[in-house]
Amino acid sequence: MSTPASAASHAATPLHPAFDGQADISARIERLPMTRKVFWTRNIIGAATFFDGYTVIAIAYAMPVLVKEWGLSPQEIGMILSLGYIGQLVGAIFFGWLAERIGRLHVLLLTILLFVSMDIACLTAWSATSMIVFRFLQGIGTGGEVPVASAYINEYVGARTRGRFFLLYEVMFLLGLVGAGVIGYFLVPVYGWRAMFIVGLVPSVLMIPLRWFLSESPRWLASRGRYAEADRIVSDLERSATAAGHVLEEPRPLALRPAQAGKGDWRELFRGIYLKRTLMIWPLWFATHVVNNGMATWLPTLYRQVFNLPLSTSLAYGFTTSGAGVVGALTCAMFIDRVGRKRWYTYALLLAAVPLGLLGWLGATSATQVLVFAAITYAITQSVTFSLYLYSAELYPTRIRAIATGFGSAWLRLGSSAGPLVVGAVLSGFGAIQWVFVIFSALILVTGGFVGAFAVETKGRVLEELSP
Repeated sequence: MSTPASAASHAATPLHPAFDGQADISARIERLPMTRKVFWTRNIIGAATFFDGYTVIAIAYAMPVLVKEWGLSPQEIGMILSLGYIGQLVGAIFFGWLAERIGRLHVLLLTILLFVSMDIACLTAWSATSMIVFRFLQGIGTGGEVPVASAYINEYVGARTRGRFFLLYEVMFLLGLVGAGVIGYFLVPVYGWRAMFIVGLVPSVLMIPLRWFLSESPRWLASRGRYAEADRIVSDLERSATAAGHVLEEPRPLALRPAQAGKGDWRELFRGIYLKRTLMIWPLWFATHVVNNGMATWLPTLYRQVFNLPLSTSLAYGFTTSGAGVVGALTCAMFIDRVGRKRWYTYALLLAAVPLGLLGWLGATSATQVLVFAAITYAITQSVTFSLYLYSAELYPTRIRAIATGFGSAWLRLGSSAGPLVVGAVLSGFGAIQWVFVIFSALILVTGGFVGAFAVETKGRVLEELSP
């Protein structure tokens, strides 16, 4: 065990050249306790992610009013709901790539600026076409924020508590979904659909602490050969820890390969050990979000149109389902470091297929029936979907972590855009919602078996050793 003085002395020691410097930075981060700086870094980024989640789902709670006001067809509803996710696909890939080149923080500022400015544009929308365009552009910003933020948060914490630490941040996205439901319930019936987008302007103030309080990811700096800058940031974290009374252990040497330094190349996703991981994680992203977002975006409208519930009741049922998702996510956050990623995902997906299958078998004949079984399913599957940013970031090295997470979450966007379109197509083609749940049950069942066969366990393993 080192004393505070020896830890400070170590922080001041010149860094080793070449990739040894990256090993030094990573080893020092791995043995750090939770510091005030890291705690507030997570919270500030979490606030931005809260409004990302809010912005993604806000349109679902505006939609029951827009359907009547603009006379929208099921196909137009599906397009408005889906094109935002297509924009997110573009944003996830582009900003993931950009974050590897200019850094995590600069990109986070750009994404927030984009989705706030398009929120203003959505306030002026006058037709289905204009809303489709604005939501697509807004999606580019929201799609870029979460994968880059996920890489950033993962790179600030060690292996022992990474799952719980990161997932408690990721819960902020789900709280944003629930917040959209609560705000929609209270404001939309009184002030109309534009109230949802007025609230979405709040994250503009987050650019102030993002710009002046947070530091760049030291792991990213080290991966780019900027060891002196990384050393200053980690030294500050070490001084914060020792000032709080923590006694720091000596860093455990990490035997990193030379290939771990330098620029990342997206083609590495399809080479060596990463090929199998890529082919496993992409279907998992896609299938789970087809189901989750297909249900979440359509349920308020289904309650209103199929079961003829009052607007306030339809909105209340919608955010009840989102609330069930938060319960499932929090349960996952508390136990995933103990259970492990592979086991959790496999059992959760196989279990989630049951209530979906029951809905199909029973016929989904009442709003209460749909509410109960959809909420159970959503709680289970949300424990998987919200934690995939953690899992994706663990599967790839720092040099390609942001772009890998961006590509993975691009499949999230494809799945999220496909989900509402599937629901719209089934309703138009079959006219009975029970077939939606039959299709979703089969998809999630197959995915659970696939994950059980091919997933890689990552719990408790150092990022650099897990992904060389």
